[in-house]
Amino acid sequence: MYNDLEKILFTAEEITEKVKGAADWLDKKYSAAQSMPLAVCVLKGSVFFFCDLVRAMRTPVQLDFMTISSYGNGTVSSGKIKIVSDLAASVDGRDVIIIEDIVDTGRTLAGLKRLLFSRGAKSVACVVLADKPSRRETDVNADYRCFTVGDEFIVGYGLDYAQKYRNLPCIGVLKDEIYR
Repeated sequence: MYNDLEKILFTAEEITEKVKGAADWLDKKYSAAQSMPLAVCVLKGSVFFFCDLVRAMRTPVQLDFMTISSYGNGTVSSGKIKIVSDLAASVDGRDVIIIEDIVDTGRTLAGLKRLLFSRGAKSVACVVLADKPSRRETDVNADYRCFTVGDEFIVGYGLDYAQKYRNLPCIGVLKDEIYR
């Protein structure tokens, strides 16, 4: 898998430090919360980040999972958000933390935030592993981002291309010839 990478952007150690920073930010934000926030893992890309992040937190959180598809096996968002697997927990009156792998165009995040507010969420915060602001098509941003990346196709630590490379412990740039 490493041979398919043009370069490594972030090592496992750098990722661990950023995850700790995100956990500290969440602990400060929710330490005085009257109720337990609901941490939502957007599957599949966020699963490694989600697990490491909630384990690093000191604040109690309830965990839930949601599968949303907007890419399929492509490299560009279709713009159509499809809920493949919905939350089991109610968000009504709750503080919700969306934990995402990457914000690219912003369409998925914007649609998910609208959906959660329409279901009665008290607040919605988003923590993202990687932010790609150069590709943004909507006026939405993460509340906390671990890394800002350029317009490169990145894989590893949950991020994939055609369901491959998720299990890399680092984040790297995929060689163009692999996906073009």
